[in-house]
Amino acid sequence: MWFEILPGAVIITTLLSVPIYAMYGLDKLMIGNAFRRNMNERFSRVMYQRDFRLTDNPYKMNGLDAIPDEKTN
Repeated sequence: MWFEILPGAVIITTLLSVPIYAMYGLDKLMIGNAFRRNMNERFSRVMYQRDFRLTDNPYKMNGLDAIPDEKTN
């Protein structure tokens, strides 16, 4: 019958979802944050480098207060 496929479908679905949830824990363990930033486009890489340069933490929300003031002579 049609329900005989259910155990196999559950096993396949479970095995395919393991890497997705494992990466959450591995990222939390390795980089201290459970989410990675998307680096597919050049603009995203530039913004990552900018945030890292300004605050040494690219995952922290940065506003204008994160940019140091320039000294005027």
